[in-house]
Amino acid sequence: MSHKRSGLLPGLVAGLLAALVCAAALGAAVLFQTRLPVAVATFGNGHPLSLASSLAIALIISLAIGAVRPRSVVLVPVAALYAGGAVAAGQIVGSSIMIGATLRTPPAERGPADLADITLDNFSAGLPYASSLYRDPLSETWAAWLYIAVAALAALALLTLRVARVRRAQRTLAAEETEKPEPEPEYRAPFEPAQAPAPKPTTDLFTPRKPAKD
Repeated sequence: MSHKRSGLLPGLVAGLLAALVCAAALGAAVLFQTRLPVAVATFGNGHPLSLASSLAIALIISLAIGAVRPRSVVLVPVAALYAGGAVAAGQIVGSSIMIGATLRTPPAERGPADLADITLDNFSAGLPYASSLYRDPLSETWAAWLYIAVAALAALALLTLRVARVRRAQRTLAAEETEKPEPEPEYRAPFEPAQAPAPKPTTDLFTPRKPAKD
């Protein structure tokens, strides 16, 4: 099966680009979450907002891969991996910068997150603390793992439906082409010429006739 027919290579590239964009967007959302209204950020301890972000990431990655009309089933687990990885990367990057900016700024000077906080020093300072989201006991980190699982399962289900639909459409098209009857050869009598004789010109009353020869 070639890449052109299966959509494997274009799907891998499109999914990777979408995952990188989603990870960056989620990292920015984690960093600037303090700018959201308190009622929105604290509703349900923040779980509904995080779950909605996971579903949005799964949808974007599935749409990006599905846009190339994929036929390869290999892309289905890859989409789940991309979605889960985008959520994990976004959480780690955003939390690292936020924690690093908090550690490197005196309490009296702390304020809402700003674009100036996005530095390599802040990321390096907060990375050890942010990575504990996945290294601590599951009883403490279940929420972070839940967001990853939701994104992965949603992308898995969405792309499975897309691949199944494309494969079914291609099978139907192939069956229609196979069942299409071949045109019957044109019948010609044994002595009938292959090319019909040219029609004789019609007589025009206004055209002078040629004089008859003796």
